[in-house]
Amino acid sequence: MYIIMEYGICKSKNQAVALFTILFSLFTSPAGAQSVVDEVVWVVGDEAILKSDIEVTRLQAAMEGMHWKGNPDCAIPEQIAVQKLFLHQAAIDSIEVTENEIATGIEQRIDYMIQQTGSREKLEEYRKQSLTQIRQSMHDDLRDQMLIQRMKEHLVKDISVTPAEVRRFFRNMPADSVPYVPTEVEVQIIAQTPKITIEEVNRVKDELREYTDRVNRGETSFQTLARLYSEDPGSRRSGGELDYTGRGMLDPAFAAVAFNLTDPKKISKIVESEFGFHIIQLVDKRGDKIKVRHILRKPVVSDSAVNSALVRLDSIAEDIRADRVPKALRAHLEAQHFSFEDAVTVFSDDKDTRNNRGLMSNRSERGQTSRFRLQDLPPEVAKVVDTLKIGEISKAFPMINERGKTVCVIAKLKNRIEGHKATITEDFQVMKDMVLDKRREETLHNWVVNKIKSTYVRIGDEYRDCQFEYEGWKR
Repeated sequence: MYIIMEYGICKSKNQAVALFTILFSLFTSPAGAQSVVDEVVWVVGDEAILKSDIEVTRLQAAMEGMHWKGNPDCAIPEQIAVQKLFLHQAAIDSIEVTENEIATGIEQRIDYMIQQTGSREKLEEYRKQSLTQIRQSMHDDLRDQMLIQRMKEHLVKDISVTPAEVRRFFRNMPADSVPYVPTEVEVQIIAQTPKITIEEVNRVKDELREYTDRVNRGETSFQTLARLYSEDPGSRRSGGELDYTGRGMLDPAFAAVAFNLTDPKKISKIVESEFGFHIIQLVDKRGDKIKVRHILRKPVVSDSAVNSALVRLDSIAEDIRADRVPKALRAHLEAQHFSFEDAVTVFSDDKDTRNNRGLMSNRSERGQTSRFRLQDLPPEVAKVVDTLKIGEISKAFPMINERGKTVCVIAKLKNRIEGHKATITEDFQVMKDMVLDKRREETLHNWVVNKIKSTYVRIGDEYRDCQFEYEGWKR
């Protein structure tokens, strides 16, 4: 157990004890009991669930600190069976996830595991596998998890609720069940992108030309160079490959070149997008979608360029605070006042906020709002905004935007809504989300129950006395 705690595999002593107990029972079972481990205990459709499947799930749950509703001996096999129902339906409905999505998810999990264990070497030592082997071992499980999640989203995608239903739900809710809404803020920004020198742009282009020459000379493959040098984390691991994608999902400049490629043996000219500079290689075309590989290189912004942008933004902030039209604009503006919103229109490079008076937008699967919890803001913005009073403008600071570029920003705290018990007038969206979640849970529950009725199911006698979440398993 000391090793388990030492390597940080579990987050608490209780988790470590649970994990140690399971491992001990697995490795000290009598030889004659090994056949029991692989016994078929459930059958769902044409899929068997083994005793060993249940023990592996129990082990993973202990490592992740998961808790089960009711008896784990009943809840674990039921969960596995439900997952098989969703996977079966995903195959019927042709629900898919791409290899790029799987690769990205694997890298996120590996980064987390490295953080928990302390280093790549400790992770490899603990798993008794190289990182490549770890990635391979995670692939199928992660693919199934993503398919299940996508199948669930597909089943509930058309569910909606009316304002009347939300109000009725809130009226009937016990007072002690009303949710607490954490502090939220509304933030406006002015962003400027530091200028990149011609020399730096030429350096990046020369690198990309060299990559093209090396592939054309047969020295190496495009995929190898992408894995070594591409700065697109989502595709680098897969040799720069982007799965079948429509034109509208790509940067316009990138798409214009990619969709004109016809020969998989040729490499495109250098393309500049909002992410940086690329070279592209065609893999395949299928209808109105295209599969390509690319190598992305990003010019490095110099410290002097960042400092110049920060000074320029601090000067703009001073003019706003003083309600003073900047000298450079006095000949072009008749107004005698100069607000943050005026400055956004004239100076901001950020296309996502410029047409919204600088107001940042919080987009999620639930919709779009101007309110953010601090943890949902970019960390650089959150750190600054947390120190501001309503109406105050920050000093300029650098940050990395969602496209991976260095930008310089001044932020204004437009509003702060302190944490409070939700009300239907102030927090309608919160209440709507609660009702939607409830409807979605009910829909998924009913779907599982109906799916069980139409699926061949056989469970072991030892599970006949279980109290399951879903009815219909016992026949």
